[in-house]
Order: sequence, then C-alpha cells, then structure tokens
Amino acid sequence: MTDHALPLATRRRSAARQRLSRWDARVAPYLYISPFFLLFALVGLFPLLYTAYVSLHDWNLIGGRGEFVGIENYATVLQQEYFWRSLRNTLSIFLLSSVPQVVLAILIAAALDTSLRGRTFWRMGVLLPYVVAPVAVALIFNDLFGDRFGLINQALGLVGIDPVRWHVDVIPSHLAIATMVNFRWTGYNALIFLAAMQAIPRDYYEAALIDGAGRVRTFFSLTVPLLRNTIIFVVITSTIGGLQIFDEARMFDQAGQGGADRQWQTLTLFLWQTGWGQQNFGRAAAVAWLLFLLIVLISLVNFLITRRIAATESGGRR
Repeated sequence: MTDHALPLATRRRSAARQRLSRWDARVAPYLYISPFFLLFALVGLFPLLYTAYVSLHDWNLIGGRGEFVGIENYATVLQQEYFWRSLRNTLSIFLLSSVPQVVLAILIAAALDTSLRGRTFWRMGVLLPYVVAPVAVALIFNDLFGDRFGLINQALGLVGIDPVRWHVDVIPSHLAIATMVNFRWTGYNALIFLAAMQAIPRDYYEAALIDGAGRVRTFFSLTVPLLRNTIIFVVITSTIGGLQIFDEARMFDQAGQGGADRQWQTLTLFLWQTGWGQQNFGRAAAVAWLLFLLIVLISLVNFLITRRIAATESGGRR
C-alpha cells in the first residue's frame, strides 16, 4: 500500500511525527547541554561582566558604587610596584610548579600503568595529597621549610649545606611554594594521564616490542604522542590553576602578606589585599580582569605551542 492510499489524517500524523523526530534530533543535544551553559552564565559569565563593570567605577566596601572613572583603576594598578612584583612572583611560581608537575605526572602515570603489585593501592595513594586541605598542606610545609628549625634545613645541614632562607629570599620562597603546589596536584594529574594511557590499545605496544623497541623508545615514540590531547588539557588546566595560587602563598607565613618585601606575593594575594585590605573594590576588580587576560593569553600561547609540537611530531612520523 502506498502513502497516497492511506487516509489523509494518517498521512498528516505521520508527517507530524517525522517533523517532530527531525526537530528532536536537531534541538535535543542543545537542550541536554543547556543546563551547564545556563549555570555558567549565572555563576561564571555574569560575575565576569559585573567585575568589569565594577572595575570602571570608584567602588569601595563602605560607600558602594561611586563615580565612573573609566580605565583609571587599571592605570593606577599598572603604576604600582607591588603589582609588577606580584606578577613576577606569579609567573616564577607558575613555571616552577607547572613544568615539573606535568613531567612528574606523566612519569608516575607510566609507572602506574605497568604490572605493579598492589596497583589499586598505589593509584589511590597518589590521590591522597589532593584530598588534603590546602591550608593543612601549607601549614605542614611551612614547618618543613622553616628558616631556623625546619626539617629541610636540618637535612641540608647534615650534608654540609648552609641553611636556606626560605622565608626571606625570592627564589627559595618560590621553590617552597611550588613544592606545595606540586605535592597537591601531581597525583591528580597523574591519574588523568593514567586514564589516557589505559585507553591506548595494547596492540600498539605489542607491535612495538615485536619490532624491537625498548620501553624508553616505546614511551617517547608511542605513549607521549598518543597523549598529546591529554597533555594539552593538563597544560591548560595547570596554567589556569598555577596563575591563581592563593592558599599556599597566603599561609606561608603568619602575616599572610606575601613576605616582608612581598617576595612571594602572588597576583591573587595582591587582589585580595587590594579588595579586602584597602577596601578598594574598583582596583581589585581591575586586578581581577588583568589576571583574567593574563590567564587567557598564557593559556592560548600554551595551546598553540603544544599543538604546534604535536603537529610537528605527526609530520615527522609521516
């Protein structure tokens, strides 16, 4: 029986169901993901735009919104020495934490991907630092890196090395804070890399072993290239987190100012002190937007460099 032989009402219902089916196929995916974007618009996009609005006004904690000042808050912040010092500290701590963190995470994931005895125990063990509260981590490492009675300096003294002034000098303080960050996040990133490694078909490794490739050659020529998408993801997330370090720097001493000479004051700590210490929300909002633009810029550079390296490796293999 052809469609023309069916009653008119039946043909109309069939056409309506087909249109509804096509509409469902087109619109349903957007409806499924819409809750995330609605929530992001509420708790992510709106605060971002509102912060930009605040940064263009003279705004303090007591008086609220004042006069429109344009980019004056940005100009004032950019003229402050402590802003540039906190920017230097942020970039230094970011490099000292993110680069070793990604490298160590890949190596730990490679070790966990082997036939270790008690693999579940070790895999859960690397995540333990992540569940420890950042403040607790900072307090523990603050004692470890104590200038006079810290365990690190005691250990260095046993091998004849003079005590390091962790809370006085710039680079040692950055190393200490970067160590806290690496302690918390290396295991977390290792599990991300481990999940990606376990998704690589084992046939690839068996074929490489048959061709005579050793474990090191297999790791660099097979595992790392196949992890490039995961590496890009981890690098970008590490960049975003590394440029917003606050807890570790805030708790590294009792005063919480980032050092007597602001030698380890980060941008987020500078923002907090501008907003809640000086009660100048307009300038604090300007710092927040400058930090946001810095994160976007460095994340974009990281993404382009990582993708360029991956494309070069793919071209070389071809």
